[in-house]
Amino acid sequence: MGHSHSHSHGHGHSHSHEHDHHRPNTELDQETLAALDESVPDSELSPAGVSRRGLLRSAGILGGTAALAVTGAQFAAAAAPKDGFVFQPGSRPNVWLAGDHHIHTQLSSDGMYRVIDQARHAASYGLDWLVITDHGGATHARIGVDLVNPQIKAARAELRDTLIFQGLEWNIPAAEHGTIFVAPGSREVDVLKQFENDYDGSVKGASSNSPANEALAVSGIQWLGQQVDKRRVADALFLANHPARNGIDSPHEIRNWRDADPRIAIGFEGAPGHQAGGLPKGIGAGSARGLYGNAPNPNSFTGYPAESYRTWGGFDWMTATVGGLWDSLLAEGKPWWITANSDSHVNWNETSRRPDGSSQEQFDRDGRYMDPVYGNTVNSTATDFWPGFYSRTHVGADRRDYLAVMEGLRNGRVWVDHGALVKGVEVEVREVGKRYGEPLGGALLVKKGRPIELVVRITTQTMPNWANFVPALNRVDVIQGSVTGPVADKDTLSAPNTKVVKQWDTSGKRGTFELVYPLGRADEAQYVRVRGTDGNRSQPGYHGAAVDPAGPKLDVVGDADPWVDLWFYTNPIWVLPR
Repeated sequence: MGHSHSHSHGHGHSHSHEHDHHRPNTELDQETLAALDESVPDSELSPAGVSRRGLLRSAGILGGTAALAVTGAQFAAAAAPKDGFVFQPGSRPNVWLAGDHHIHTQLSSDGMYRVIDQARHAASYGLDWLVITDHGGATHARIGVDLVNPQIKAARAELRDTLIFQGLEWNIPAAEHGTIFVAPGSREVDVLKQFENDYDGSVKGASSNSPANEALAVSGIQWLGQQVDKRRVADALFLANHPARNGIDSPHEIRNWRDADPRIAIGFEGAPGHQAGGLPKGIGAGSARGLYGNAPNPNSFTGYPAESYRTWGGFDWMTATVGGLWDSLLAEGKPWWITANSDSHVNWNETSRRPDGSSQEQFDRDGRYMDPVYGNTVNSTATDFWPGFYSRTHVGADRRDYLAVMEGLRNGRVWVDHGALVKGVEVEVREVGKRYGEPLGGALLVKKGRPIELVVRITTQTMPNWANFVPALNRVDVIQGSVTGPVADKDTLSAPNTKVVKQWDTSGKRGTFELVYPLGRADEAQYVRVRGTDGNRSQPGYHGAAVDPAGPKLDVVGDADPWVDLWFYTNPIWVLPR
């Protein structure tokens, strides 16, 4: 099954591999195991086994892999607008829609609220879209997927201005959690249920770190792509959640997910939820921001340092580190985007609780906890905020509908912030002298040697946030990196050519203002991304002051108040000289 993959999009995948979900799972596992055993020649494999082996090769899990990444000229050719990755020049988003793709309800064994509770709060806290993502697992796979759907449909009918997606939190085989969600339609339940039963790490007993389990994750992403191709659902997306929390999302796994189907696997959480975990004792739990308080376990990737198990300025180490893992992916010249979410389970300072008699046994039987009741006490040690209360993922869309949100996410037209740090961020890279350039997630195709510039338009905050103060933006940073092409080692987690190239002092600036940074002449394939901060907490970045003089600070467990340390991050824009 030859994969020539000279382009950066997922349309070239041969979809010959069968995943008939009526087939007994043992047979599927045996086939995968046989395909993984390279001492077994192709001639001795079943047709499905041969196909599986081709898949494993293409994902880089077996040797003899076809190069899936692209460089320079190939990438420029691949990134033509027909491929759906780059916008037509000057096509700015018509509307910015704030949302959250990681939210739990009473249909999660560790959740509490109804769908309508989460959706109404999300809407009142300023979100336009949200995804309900209850945990994958035996009970959810059996009845939870079905039970939540009427709640979601009722909430859609009640909150007509709010886009409410059905998804689930996938226990990624051999790895962490991820958001899976689909466009609404008559088969949304069927597709999610079949996916969970066939590919969830908990359902399949496939949590541990093994090549067979890694292969199952890759197959799951490809299966979702097939459902879109077969028009069972109009669209489907996967994003990895809290990727550095346990150290079990190794760099090669992340690359393999992306390569499995780049239409489906589009990114990871740049900042995890559970931000209220960092509130100090007395007003909060006095725990870890993002609940990133862990240490390596037997399934962890040994290349990750101790510092990666903590958040930095509330952001995941993979994103917060300039020249780190996220940049190593971008330096390959492949789209991979970041988001920020609440991961809301049980929310800080709430007065509700589960009713008496609502137990784990009751949950396992009924597929959901009973509706919450008034608890007559304030829960100040809960570690979550309501959706929209603190974290926001802003998606640039062509219009206000489900498919446009998914398309905006896929195209990387996304910036994220905490605590409503700013009102608006618009970024573009343009040829000097041109009025318009390419927006976030776009690629500027430019004649070699032409002068180019980065334009950042900030609209400062005028409204108080939900902690009732008006945040002030103190600084904006420009991060630039070169596109060096595919890595020889898929566990690469650094990008030595990426660094902070500009810091603007924005303290005291009000209203909407423009920052312009000359990028010089377009001589090499490169990307640029932007971040900003309230300036309260900074330290030299993980790779030193020469790479990042004043990055986010390592969050200390027990002393990481999320409200006094606010950042925004944008996704990158590419420059592709030709």
